[in-house]
Amino acid sequence: MLNWRRSLTALAAVASFAAQASAQVLLRDAEIEEWLYEMSEPLFDAAQLPKGGVEILLIGDPTPNAFAGSSSGLKMGIHTGLITLAETPNEVEGVIAHEAGHLAGGHSARTRDAIAKASRPQMLGLLLGAALIAAGAPPEAGFGAIGLGQQAALDTYLTYSRGQESAADQAAVGYLDEVGSSTKGLLDFFDNLRNMQLIRANAPNPYFQTHPLAVQRVARLRERAEASPYYGNGNTEAEIKELRMIQAKINGFLMDPNAALRVYPLTDQSDAARYARAVAYFRSSDLDGATREIERLLTAHPENPYFHELQGQMLFEHGKPAEAIAPHRRAIALGPDSALLEVNLARALIATDRDHHINEASAVLRSALQKERNNSFAWSLLARAESHNGREEYAMLAQAEAAYHGYNPVSAHRFATLARERLKAGTPEYQQALDIIVATAEEAQNARRQIRRR
Repeated sequence: MLNWRRSLTALAAVASFAAQASAQVLLRDAEIEEWLYEMSEPLFDAAQLPKGGVEILLIGDPTPNAFAGSSSGLKMGIHTGLITLAETPNEVEGVIAHEAGHLAGGHSARTRDAIAKASRPQMLGLLLGAALIAAGAPPEAGFGAIGLGQQAALDTYLTYSRGQESAADQAAVGYLDEVGSSTKGLLDFFDNLRNMQLIRANAPNPYFQTHPLAVQRVARLRERAEASPYYGNGNTEAEIKELRMIQAKINGFLMDPNAALRVYPLTDQSDAARYARAVAYFRSSDLDGATREIERLLTAHPENPYFHELQGQMLFEHGKPAEAIAPHRRAIALGPDSALLEVNLARALIATDRDHHINEASAVLRSALQKERNNSFAWSLLARAESHNGREEYAMLAQAEAAYHGYNPVSAHRFATLARERLKAGTPEYQQALDIIVATAEEAQNARRQIRRR
C-alpha cells in the first residue's frame, strides 16, 4: 500500500471522509453505481444518448444536487445528498431524467467557455474521474475517494438558463413517460427543495444556484407531469427498501460514526439500520460490533454480494487479508461483472505476499482492467504484482499506466521510457509504452524546462 500511496501523491491525498467534510470527493462503490446505472440506462436510451456513453460520477456532497457535462465524454454527477434526502427512488430518477435532458439538448456545450476557465486539476479530478479504490487507508475507504477540494466543485460552473431548464424539464417528462415511470418524483424533488430553502433562508440551495427555478417553469412542468398516464405509478416496497439500504450505506460511511449510530439505534432492527451500524462500527474500529451486524445480514440474505464485499473489506482493513479473500471471492461470484469487486479481491490477494495469491491477483487485475482501463489503482496493484514476480519491465509499464491515468504525465513518461528500454520491440507492450511516451511528451518536456530554469 505504501507504493500505491506514493504513486498517487501528485493526484490527491486519500483522506478520511471526516476530514473531507467541507470538501467534495469523488466516490466509487460497486453497489451504488449498479443501482444508479440500472435506473439511468433506460432513461439514457429514451434520450437517445449513446449506449454506454454516459459516465455517472458519485460525488460525496451532502447537498441535493446533480449536474451534467460533455467534457471528455458525457458525464453526469450525482451528489450523495440527492440520494440520502430522497423519499423515493422516483425522485432520484426524475432528476436523472432532467440531467439527461441537458445532455440530449447539448446545453453543456454552451458552458464550455466557463468550464475552460477551471484549472486542469479541477477538470481532471471531477470530469475525468480517476477510478480508485482506497486501500490501506482508514476504514472510511469502503468507498474510494479522491479529494476534489473546495474549489473543484464543477457543478458551480454548470449554470443553465431558465430556457434550458424548462427544456430539460419537458424532455424529462417525455423520457419518464417512455420508460413508464412516474413524473411525480421530479415534482416532489422540486417541492422538497423549496421547503428546504424556506427553512434555511440564509443558506442558498446549490441546486437553485445552478438550476434556476422560476414559478412559471414549475407550473408548466406540473401541468404536463400531472397529465402523464404514469403519474400515479409509485415505487414498489422493494424499490423503497433498496433506496433505504443505499441511504444507510452512504450515511454509515459519510456521517460521523457516533451520529450514524444515533440515527440507526439498536432498537431499529431493520436491514437498513443493521447495514448502517455495520459500517459505523467498522469505522469506529469495533470489529466485533461490525461483524455481529454483517453476519446477521448475511444470515438473512446470503446471496447479497455487497454484504460479502463489506465483510471482506472489514477483515482486510483490520489486518486480515487472507481471511478477506473468501468473502471477496463470494462477492464476485454473486455480484455483477464489476471491476471494483475484482480490485478488492486483488488487493487482498497481494497483501498476503504469497506467490500463488499474487499470480492469481495478476489475472484478476487484468480482468478488471478490461472493464476499466483508466483504473489507476488497479494498474498500481498490477505493477506491484509484476515486480514481485521479477518482471520489472512489465511492472514499469503498469506503473506508467497508473501514473498516466492518475494524471501525472511526468511520472508516466519516465516509467514508460524505462519500460520501453527493457521491452522487446514490436510487441504490444512495447507499443503500449510508446503510446504513453508520445501522449506525455509535451508535459515531460515542459517539466524539464522548468527544472532547468531553477
